[in-house]
Amino acid sequence: MWKCQKMYIFVDMNTTITARLSALREVMRREGLGAVIIPSADPHQSEYLAGHWMGREWISGFHGSAGTAVVTLQGAALWTDSRYFIAAKQQLSGTEYQLMRLKVSGTPTVAQWIGSQLAAGGSTEVAIDGSVCPETMVRQLVGELRQEGGLTLRTNFDALATIWHDRPPMPCQPVEPWPMDYAGEATTDKLRRIRQALRQQHADGMLMVALDDIAWTLNLRGSDIECNPVFMAFLLLDSKGATLFTNQQRLSAAAREQLRSDGVATADYGEVVKGLNDYFEYNILLDADEVSHTLFQVAAKGRRVVEQESPVKRMKTVKNATEQAGFRRAMERDGVAMVRFLKWLDQWKAGSEPPDGPLTEMGVDSRLTALRAQQDNYRGLSFATIAAYEAHGAIVHYEATPDTDAVLHREGLLLVDSGAQYLDATTDITRTLALGPLSQEQRRVYTLVLKGHIQLQMARFPAGVSGTQIDALAREPLWRAGLNYLHGTGHGVGTYLCVHEGPHQIRMEWKPAPLVAGMTVTCEPGVYLEGCFGVRIENTLLVVPATTGTDGGGETEFLAFEPLTLCPIDTEPIDRSLLTDEERQWLNDYHAMVYNRLAPRLDSDEQAWLRQATLPL
Repeated sequence: MWKCQKMYIFVDMNTTITARLSALREVMRREGLGAVIIPSADPHQSEYLAGHWMGREWISGFHGSAGTAVVTLQGAALWTDSRYFIAAKQQLSGTEYQLMRLKVSGTPTVAQWIGSQLAAGGSTEVAIDGSVCPETMVRQLVGELRQEGGLTLRTNFDALATIWHDRPPMPCQPVEPWPMDYAGEATTDKLRRIRQALRQQHADGMLMVALDDIAWTLNLRGSDIECNPVFMAFLLLDSKGATLFTNQQRLSAAAREQLRSDGVATADYGEVVKGLNDYFEYNILLDADEVSHTLFQVAAKGRRVVEQESPVKRMKTVKNATEQAGFRRAMERDGVAMVRFLKWLDQWKAGSEPPDGPLTEMGVDSRLTALRAQQDNYRGLSFATIAAYEAHGAIVHYEATPDTDAVLHREGLLLVDSGAQYLDATTDITRTLALGPLSQEQRRVYTLVLKGHIQLQMARFPAGVSGTQIDALAREPLWRAGLNYLHGTGHGVGTYLCVHEGPHQIRMEWKPAPLVAGMTVTCEPGVYLEGCFGVRIENTLLVVPATTGTDGGGETEFLAFEPLTLCPIDTEPIDRSLLTDEERQWLNDYHAMVYNRLAPRLDSDEQAWLRQATLPL
């Protein structure tokens, strides 16, 4: 029967981390530094990083995608968010790093902690690499450090440069055109729209640094960052032309010709500083949340800066008709892979064993990945698969390793969060699956999460509403039971781009970006009970026009959600007494759609399995 499982902690890296900290402190003493801040960042503020910029992971041993390490001569600390609290606690165990839980009462800021560390005397200089830190972060740190006893910030020093001897080289994977059959809009038309937006912001040009913005604008794709079809580059626009700064050797003949025909010049990645110095316009738009402090200062020298959000961010989030059609096609293929996976898992539950031994979390990952790879237009995973059994499911961004790879048993819950990159779309789906007998508590939590999942997807809301204003719909069933989750409820999804896309989000914290028809966004409420189990259910949705209503003074447009994800939701763990009639009907309607869309792509045995999995409640 179900029971909480003990978590095991592996500390093989501790000796290595101690040695690295010792080497860093030698550099700090030589440079007269009191503290060094090492964020998770590259020059483009990418969420996921190429190995060349994984310095925070190298110095701390913490593998999560978000975190900031701070080292003084006396101590070390790491800040991360709720997605990684459990994982960070395990990975930092045995090192001298103190875990700092962001947004938890009592957690000091980076500047406050540094101030307390340096209060006893010694150097008051703090270092951070300004080439990877956005301008806004540096400004904030300068002000906060000044309040901690006049501490100063040095931004022209990469503290790891001399001690990270096996640092991976800069990535330089091939870059290829992304066909118009999938993009639906030519680069020349995108550049025209961008320049029109710049004129409305009274800007003559802009420096584009976000890698997905550049790939979207130029209809090009690469593979410099694992699971993200982007390439390292900067794009400098002026009122008439554009220059792409990247390693030119990686450009295929077709990519070169496409850039030439679109009027985009090319230069080497490292020449972006020269390009900014040569920029001839009166002013330039810079997004201070994205542009590094180093490049911001170069661009601002001798010219007026229009400090605004990049207009490209919101343009690419609204999918055109071609992109929307691509999402629907890709979701059908992804759904076929998921159905074949779930059918295979049911066969295992019935007693069959894999030919190579007991089924483990990594075995689940391998099987699902192989089934996706059989689908047309498959280009790889959109993120590392989370296959988390029982207690591992409470680790929000868990990734099985040979050391943690749990053997599955025919009881309890398996949480599978996965997705793929297809030429026509990016997918992201989570299902929590019953492998056998469950406790009543597991059924109750599963059903409460499902209720939140359904309530948000049934929403109708006025155009202009932000995700924050509807976030509580997914949480209300949980809040009533005294439960909550600290991660966001939903994020945008790119079109054969990054699986996380913004600025729109659905989350508790205030995010003013409105939801607009044509946007994709996920719905993924969850509950995580450390040491016991976790539940999350996720669909990717499309924001669509609904009905026209009234706001008391006239007509107003209402929006709704169309589920794009096509995959059964496990009904076995549901405590049906907790569902309302409306929630039952939504689930029945969703399952009917899943069957009707996927059945034509399946063989007779798969159709029979899917028919059973989508029976009405």
